[in-house]
Amino acid sequence: MLWLAYLGVLQWSVVRFRFPIVITLSVAATGLGVWLWRRSEIRSVPPLLAPTVLVASVVITWLVPLFSYLRGGSLTASLVTLSVVGLGGAALLVQPTAARARTAYLLAVLGHVVTATIATIGDPAPKIDVWVTLQQASDALARGENFYDMNWTDSPGIQDAFTYLPWTTVLLAPGRWIGGDVRWALAFWSVVLFAGIWALARPRRGDDESSMCASALRAAIPVTALVVAPGTLTQIDQAWTEPLLATGIVWWAVLVRRGHAWWAIVPLALACASKQHLALLLPLLLLWRPFGVKRAIATGALTGVLIAPWFLASPKDFVHDTVTLLVGFHPIRFANTWYLYFLNEHGITLPFWVTGIVVVGALGTAAWLIHRRQPGLDELLRWFAFVLLAANLVNKQAFYNQYWLSAALVAISLAVPARRHQRAEP
Repeated sequence: MLWLAYLGVLQWSVVRFRFPIVITLSVAATGLGVWLWRRSEIRSVPPLLAPTVLVASVVITWLVPLFSYLRGGSLTASLVTLSVVGLGGAALLVQPTAARARTAYLLAVLGHVVTATIATIGDPAPKIDVWVTLQQASDALARGENFYDMNWTDSPGIQDAFTYLPWTTVLLAPGRWIGGDVRWALAFWSVVLFAGIWALARPRRGDDESSMCASALRAAIPVTALVVAPGTLTQIDQAWTEPLLATGIVWWAVLVRRGHAWWAIVPLALACASKQHLALLLPLLLLWRPFGVKRAIATGALTGVLIAPWFLASPKDFVHDTVTLLVGFHPIRFANTWYLYFLNEHGITLPFWVTGIVVVGALGTAAWLIHRRQPGLDELLRWFAFVLLAANLVNKQAFYNQYWLSAALVAISLAVPARRHQRAEP
């Protein structure tokens, strides 16, 4: 099961480099690529597949080394909560009905909120620069200061740069202002993500006929699988922000499905104005006719408008923090990528053009096939996942959270109902 292997080694990967991890991630990327190339449809699955994945996720979470600053009762309570979600969801989905699927979905959402609450209270000051910079950037935003022109206090990593795009702070700052911790806002946006998956799974005109049970299962299975995915507790504790990006993408997808493609620009632009690598998705959207060139350009333009105040306040600081620092940043030795494999194992620093070939190759292949096939929304989301995954595998700074986003996009794609008489070119 590639899902379990992929996320299982990702839990193990924090904070260590191992060649088998890189191999497993590469096999998963290859499997996703083969699925996309062959366009295999999921017409039916074994009835015990989803329960098995949930139970196995719980087992992996307990058995595989888990990195967390939580200790004692807080760590145990978090793991028990995730176990209740996984085992309870599995029991409900063994012989699913619409009511049981809805219950599994609600159990997963509630379980995530409880886990986030335990982690936030149990570890009030995680020793990671991500959390420190987000906290202090939120304070700077409240004071009307430019957080691209600051030095951080007590940061265990980066001291003088804010490496995210500005809307990461804008969207997470209310958690700091209201509850004292940006992770409260991350928990909120995660719930919005789960609500988006539910909305995406709802049938629309033109979809294949499906029962109420099938519709509920399309939402319950991805949400429950994401909530109990191995490594989730680490992501919550560390304040990694990829759930924010997934939220923007899922609501973009919901609005496109509902015929509001122009409004879909807003959540997508907010996501693009939060983290740089989502720019890789815009060339794909240029070629996908249901969204189209005008809307893709408008998304880029709105993203520019959203980040403009910070750029104009100090162009030099903004470009340094969000571009040049990252390009020139030293490789982090526990990033499980091919770049780090050659560096760690052979002392070879891959030239930029080598990694560029991989990224451009993946992006070009995806763009060509999207232009030719004009796939459904579900396949498009999987192409997003593939391109981001390929870029991560040759990056010098890719970790659990970046890889998690690709897994989340695949899970989200499974919520999209099949279209009636949908038949695309091979």
